[in-house]
Amino acid sequence: MYGGDGLGRLDGRVVLAPYVAAGERVRVEVQRERRGLLEGRTVEILQPAAERVAAECPYFGRCGGCHYQHLPYPAQLAAKRAILAEVIERVGKMAPPNEIGLLTGEPFGYRNRVQLHADGGTLGYREARSHRLCAIERCPVASPRLNQIVATFAEMARDRRWPNFLQTLEVFTDEERVQLNVLEAARPISRRFFEWCGERIPGLADGALDYQGRFRVSRNSFFQVNRFLVDELIETALGDGAGSAALDLYAGVGLFTLPLARRFERVVAVETGGAAVRDLQFNAERAGISNVTAEQASVESYLASLETAPDFVLLDPPCAGLGKIVVDRLVKLTPPRLTIVSCDPSTLARDLAGLTAGGYAIERMTLVDLFPQTYHLETVVRLRR
Repeated sequence: MYGGDGLGRLDGRVVLAPYVAAGERVRVEVQRERRGLLEGRTVEILQPAAERVAAECPYFGRCGGCHYQHLPYPAQLAAKRAILAEVIERVGKMAPPNEIGLLTGEPFGYRNRVQLHADGGTLGYREARSHRLCAIERCPVASPRLNQIVATFAEMARDRRWPNFLQTLEVFTDEERVQLNVLEAARPISRRFFEWCGERIPGLADGALDYQGRFRVSRNSFFQVNRFLVDELIETALGDGAGSAALDLYAGVGLFTLPLARRFERVVAVETGGAAVRDLQFNAERAGISNVTAEQASVESYLASLETAPDFVLLDPPCAGLGKIVVDRLVKLTPPRLTIVSCDPSTLARDLAGLTAGGYAIERMTLVDLFPQTYHLETVVRLRR
């Protein structure tokens, strides 16, 4: 099921347990019961599935980051496609497309961003369903540069200069430049710590990261975490879209805005975050793109002010999805073509139900596996009135 757990039944009750494969017999220790739903941990695999494999990561099962490393990659993809179809049907009350496309990249070493938690001089991730620290030496889904930095931090943490009150930090890289963000600390981190990091970590950026020389990404700006599929995601979302006017909603730093501007005469990009809007404007100017207007506003308020529908609307919402207000305003505005880039199949199904009831038809649905080894999945849906 979506969420990474296996689903079974016992005496008419649903049982959820992690790290299992379809058809396996397992022994589960129940840890929580609510409204007839039993949630537990997998204690023993009594009858393993033929497809079960040994996990590449020594922390798998303790670390909460990955959910599917016990499955070969083709089996992960088949499971995700089946889960996406099931959620569209169950939540959206609509038949999924007969064919769901698939876009994949490398199943390991793909992440360009990680969050590391610290406990004194020990760094790692959180254990599954816990705030306990799972200390790590390397992470198989992180990029080579990130793993170099993890090793560097492990050395630095043994030095008396390491701030033991540091709790959580984030590292973002394009394999050449590195951005370091302290997310949590018991007290302010001194400038000397960042200077020390600059001595130990080549390419450490002072502020924004210039990702591959194409996108400036400030500390508070969002950017996709799969370093292998950025361009493929853009092409899948835009398709053959072209025309006079396009609208990029939840635009971020302009990942979709810039390529849209090369296909449409005019593009309006709407984003609430001030840092992201400034990044977007900088990225467009540096690329020599002058037909983009960046609006710092909520999507709901901007759509309420719009009187004329553009030829094409691209939407890349957060996990909460579009919501009823945005769906209703799009239906009333009636742009001829829409593309949704969704990171949550449940909210996607809900939004698609409203859009299809309002006159839109799904032209193509593609599962983009931006997060191999985990239950997370991205979906690109192109719709036409």
